[in-house]
Amino acid sequence: MRSYFAVVEKAPDSAYGAWFPDLATVFTAADEEEDLLGNAIEALRLFAESEPMPKPSTIDSVLAREDVRRDLSEGAFLIRVPLIESDTRVVRANLTFEAGMLRAIDAAAARRGLTRSAFLADAARREIETASS
Repeated sequence: MRSYFAVVEKAPDSAYGAWFPDLATVFTAADEEEDLLGNAIEALRLFAESEPMPKPSTIDSVLAREDVRRDLSEGAFLIRVPLIESDTRVVRANLTFEAGMLRAIDAAAARRGLTRSAFLADAARREIETASS
């Protein structure tokens, strides 16, 4: 899994805006700061569906950029945005669960109209993406 840095800016009376030093055409915004990471993840995912992704810059190379240093000096901050790349290959995995947990997983998946695999994949994606914030 790769992560890209985003520069987050917030002017008075405006939404939070974020741009990616590694991806000149990718930006996102959110009215609330807590919504920004999810929007940034979605922006990365959408870009990656149609464009090749460059190697992510290191923190040192991002901080060496004049435009980043300028924005940071004006109150911006950096966030790390994870990208779980889409891969259409399906891989079988053998997992072991305590029986009660497996029943709970199956019940939750059924309530959402998902298969066990889809439910677990969705839960894992959300956990990985939110753990990165």
